[in-house]
Amino acid sequence: MVGDLQNNPGRSLFVRLTGPTSGPGARGKWTDSATSEHGDLLDIIRERTGITRFPDLLAEARVHLGRPQPVLPDADSPRSRKSPSGTPAAASRLFAASLSLAGSQAETYLRARGITQAVPSSTLRFHPKCWHRDEGQTKPVPRPAMIAAVTDLAGVLQGVHRTWLAPDGRDKAAVEIPRRAMGHLLGNAVRIVPADQTLVLGEGIETMLSVREAVPSLPVWSALSSSHLGAVLLPAGLQRLYIAIDRDPAGQRAAERLTARATEAGIAVRVLEPRLGDFNDDLRAHGVVALRLHLAQQIDLKDQHRLTI
Repeated sequence: MVGDLQNNPGRSLFVRLTGPTSGPGARGKWTDSATSEHGDLLDIIRERTGITRFPDLLAEARVHLGRPQPVLPDADSPRSRKSPSGTPAAASRLFAASLSLAGSQAETYLRARGITQAVPSSTLRFHPKCWHRDEGQTKPVPRPAMIAAVTDLAGVLQGVHRTWLAPDGRDKAAVEIPRRAMGHLLGNAVRIVPADQTLVLGEGIETMLSVREAVPSLPVWSALSSSHLGAVLLPAGLQRLYIAIDRDPAGQRAAERLTARATEAGIAVRVLEPRLGDFNDDLRAHGVVALRLHLAQQIDLKDQHRLTI
């Protein structure tokens, strides 16, 4: 029993363990008596990750449950030789077809958000015509998009995150859902700067690029969302973990879950708190120098030397 789909405290949302096998109140389904909402595990994944395409939801659910991807029955058919969308193979194809950020709308987008540090093309790229389809649309529309690589601990690409952009690149595209991920996300991350004995881990790509903007020598990863933040697999040899939270209940709960896991593994944990909603809000409102000073007040003495590198 919880309060809602965001895991807030309460008792209005519950899963029935007994009862009929069909209908809104069926066994294994959830119901929120406060809002009359109901559904199944896929509905929860859709709400928490923003994934809307059904094949992508199935892929994410399989990863969450530790289940393998299904094997197509006819290995010789042309259809079986093409990986379905939402798989790591499909994500790899999209990332391979993407271009450098230099001179692109994605570079313009990052500059508009106060981010000037160069990002390796192994992590962040641009696609000029990435297919996008809102709910209810029958045909996808090609739009410019920023493409981020989601990799595992071995550095193998397992998925991508897409941020669709306005034609001039100054903001996200004016669509219902401007961000989507595909591939296997759970436990993986966008590794902007490789970890050493220290790692700063947070939610959004722009948020973590803002931390790097202020302290370029800090290793930073993006988990993409609060629901994935608590599940990121931490590298061997990590001694200090900084969790860059967003100022909302979901981010704080994810930080609590990650703190518990890291502490159990013997890793020292500190939470980095922004002044405003997130660190990109801080960067745009107060500038890079003020953000660096704000972070300096929160990081361990063992990492203070990174502020001058």
